[in-house]
Amino acid sequence: MITAALGGARTVINVGAGAGSYESPTLEVTAVEPSATMRAQRPAHLAPAVDGVAEHLPFGDDSFDAAMTTFSVHQWSDYRAGLREMRRVARGPAVVLTCDPDLVRGFWLYEYAPEVLDTEARRYPAIADLTEALGGHTTVTLVPIPVDCTDGFNEAYYARPEMLLDPGARQACSAWSFVDERARERFAADLRGDLDSGAWDARFGALRQQPFYEGSLVVIRSVPV
Repeated sequence: MITAALGGARTVINVGAGAGSYESPTLEVTAVEPSATMRAQRPAHLAPAVDGVAEHLPFGDDSFDAAMTTFSVHQWSDYRAGLREMRRVARGPAVVLTCDPDLVRGFWLYEYAPEVLDTEARRYPAIADLTEALGGHTTVTLVPIPVDCTDGFNEAYYARPEMLLDPGARQACSAWSFVDERARERFAADLRGDLDSGAWDARFGALRQQPFYEGSLVVIRSVPV
């Protein structure tokens, strides 16, 4: 979906690129990432990332065919400035993979760890605010999450609740770091008890048979007008 949203672009800037998990190897990607730790985690087959921040991209106007950012915009100090910068340096589409805060609490996890999803909902900017900052002609599309999704965000485990009993799996989603150990322990005990008793499957077991789940994950695409 990200590749399709980039609209045939050849040169792409990936802002807040992290380790490059969503970069297509078929594109000429310039990655920008302020964290030295994340830059060091980029695999050898990807180009090294530029040390920079979204709010002040070190490139001229219209330097790239397209711009993208994934699971990053909510961590920027000024997301409006960062999105305007993406729009400035891209001749074509600007693509944002993010979560809609209005949909975050609809996931079954809210029954067990409301603090975590409340945190998520507060962190993510409203979709209307993102589209306004991007400008141009914008579309917002829900992203179907596959049942065997290999990324470690919470909704990736919609049909595999057992995975969230693993502290390592929870650690991969930064929202868990904002709640205290008591809340994490309570969550694990409650979910483990409901899995053992069959209560989770009685309420949510149909999800195990769903090949895809449409939750809060969205792709926003903006093109100049």
